[in-house]
Amino acid sequence: MTQRPSILVARAIFPEVIERLREHFDVETNHTDAPFTPQQLAERLQGKVAVLTTGSERIGAELLAACPQLKVVANIAVGYNNFDVPAMTAAGVLATNTPDVLTETTADFGFALLMATARRVTESEHFLRAGLWSKWALDMFAGAEVHGSTLGILGMGRIGQGIARRGAHGFGMQVIYHNRSRLDAASEAACQARYVSKAELLKQADHLVLVLPYSAESHHAIGAAELAQMKPTATLINIARGGIVDDAALAVALRERRIAAAGLDVFEGEPQVHPDLLTVPNVVLTPHIASATITTRKAMANLAADNVIAFLTQGQPLTPLNPEVLPKVLNA
Repeated sequence: MTQRPSILVARAIFPEVIERLREHFDVETNHTDAPFTPQQLAERLQGKVAVLTTGSERIGAELLAACPQLKVVANIAVGYNNFDVPAMTAAGVLATNTPDVLTETTADFGFALLMATARRVTESEHFLRAGLWSKWALDMFAGAEVHGSTLGILGMGRIGQGIARRGAHGFGMQVIYHNRSRLDAASEAACQARYVSKAELLKQADHLVLVLPYSAESHHAIGAAELAQMKPTATLINIARGGIVDDAALAVALRERRIAAAGLDVFEGEPQVHPDLLTVPNVVLTPHIASATITTRKAMANLAADNVIAFLTQGQPLTPLNPEVLPKVLNA
């Protein structure tokens, strides 16, 4: 009897997805959901041909060298800055992600975070819970206008376009954006969005939403110099990746009211958060939950599982990041 391939699921996921995988493979799970250290991950991957990962598992050259049987790594995320894709390609290991299934949910959350930040929801709730509300006042927690304001978007992929549509069609916002490449005319029209330079984006936006992928080039794309170009009444929303914003510089800008407020779902070095961000009142902080609905998280886990199943049983992954390795892996 032919031995079934062995795979690892590096974090706890939905039981029904595990059962789907067990129809095809011998599956080792991490039911405690404690993130593996790099050494633990390498140990668990011995003899495994596939692994389902999250952003907490770093896949680089050292790990790949220690796990020669590994053929595919399926990230349960659309972002993949935890992957060294060139190293994976060099090692003949397929990388996959989960695009599309989280677009609308993440765009919803981006807009929710924008609203909470602009209207000072967290700040006012803390005030109320502390027992400080003794009277109503005309200017009490007066925030920034959302309807009819200027929405700026840095990074205009699927999620950025979803946020643009919500702003333009739902809130009558003037939408401007900057991206590595300009959208085609039809896409711009659908979003009612206008392309501008990054400098103009920073200068004009009342609410600036970051939705660009993390890379060496986008590291600290928003730092002290960029924050200084924004309106003092502006808000900054980051639902992209930690490291795109210089969190230390942002904390200073918030404390000194160089911008009005910020809403952050991602952080440098998460789950750690820069301590200065925890001491400024004008920031809304959430623990990387932009895609966190049951429906969407199940869809993400299922797509990662589908990639592993389709690749190992048919040689046809659904959403490969480095499809150029397929001939090498399939002929190995």
